[in-house]
Amino acid sequence: MSEFANDFLHRFELERAGVRGVFVRLSDSWNQVRERADYPSVLADLLGRTLAASALFTGNIKFDGALSIQIKNAGPVGLLFAECGSDGRLRGLARWTGDIADEAALLGATPAPLLAITIDNRDSGQRYQGLVPVEDAQLSTLFERYFERSEQLPTRVLLACGDGRCAGLMLQRLPGSVHADDDADAWNRVGHLLASARDTELLALAPETLLYRLFHEESVRLHASKPLRFGCSCSRERVAGMLHSLGRAEGEAAVREDGMVEVTCEFCNTHYRFDRVDLEQVFRGAGDMAAAPIRH
Repeated sequence: MSEFANDFLHRFELERAGVRGVFVRLSDSWNQVRERADYPSVLADLLGRTLAASALFTGNIKFDGALSIQIKNAGPVGLLFAECGSDGRLRGLARWTGDIADEAALLGATPAPLLAITIDNRDSGQRYQGLVPVEDAQLSTLFERYFERSEQLPTRVLLACGDGRCAGLMLQRLPGSVHADDDADAWNRVGHLLASARDTELLALAPETLLYRLFHEESVRLHASKPLRFGCSCSRERVAGMLHSLGRAEGEAAVREDGMVEVTCEFCNTHYRFDRVDLEQVFRGAGDMAAAPIRH
């Protein structure tokens, strides 16, 4: 765990209340995402919290694939995207134009943008996507509404970003829990306790300390941590597929004076170079693109 000590996911239970939870904190991975572009501070904060949420939401599902969160056309922000794989690899980016005054200008944009949460499951080959309109200027509230509408699962979410870190804490009421049925006030009680957490606590306290401070009367059971890290799923094969989908005319139009086409991954800044022979193989659907060099 030492290599990823700053980036981790913990699952836990509040056994007395019949509630499960996930806690995530990112540092190294978040800084690698943030350094890819000169994001305005408001947008960087929003992207950091969304990245933490993408990891947070993988905590209570079993799958082999990736979960992504995407918001499009939120005022001056054309795209905000964050993704976490089941293997703990994270990536994210945002595209914007002009100035960004505050977060309300993004999440309160008119017409209202959509929040999409997508799960790609490699095992089954299935793709699940849930959509909710962005009707509130609070990101945590949007995510809570998503779980209520799409999963019919009472959920509370806290997100924080600052001092080179981002973090998230999520509670979900366990369906059919004997403890929760015997204690009608349990869900409201833990919700009030969660609301008392400060951003500085989410960003700095050890998980054991944070959860004990918040829920020490709820019989906290903390599971082993899962390491998280920055990682991109781009590949030469995927880039070749993208060029093929554009078509021969557009692909050849991108050829530079030196006879090369260069594509740069927006997530990790890896450069993929294709010469005219490579392009011919791409559009014929033949050849092994993996053998060609990649420049970082």
